[in-house]
Amino acid sequence: QVQLVESGGGLVQVGGSLRLSCAASGRTFSRYYMGWFRQAPGKEREFVAAITTSSGLADYATSVKGRFTISRDNAKNTVFLQMNSLELEDTAVYYCAASRYYSRNSEMYDYWGQGTQVTVSS
Repeated sequence: QVQLVESGGGLVQVGGSLRLSCAASGRTFSRYYMGWFRQAPGKEREFVAAITTSSGLADYATSVKGRFTISRDNAKNTVFLQMNSLELEDTAVYYCAASRYYSRNSEMYDYWGQGTQVTVSS
């Protein structure tokens, strides 16, 4: 079992930055691939970024590539999402998730956090 708790969301202006954190419980965090997803009002949940267990590889949605960076600290059981150059379209609830697979598919993720709201304003 892995429990995930996101933090770091908030209100930011266009062009600003936020850093999301996701703290995981349990001693098996380092065995899981981690991902970030988001869901905007009236839209389906979408993939944002994923990272391998050892941080050797990262994958990004086209819409955030070059602006967002996913990272993890296995010693602190935490995964991060650094978000720069935020756009209005980035407004959503952001979720972190844990998977036994390196995937963009949300159905492959076993554990989910409760989400943190990110609102980008003009």
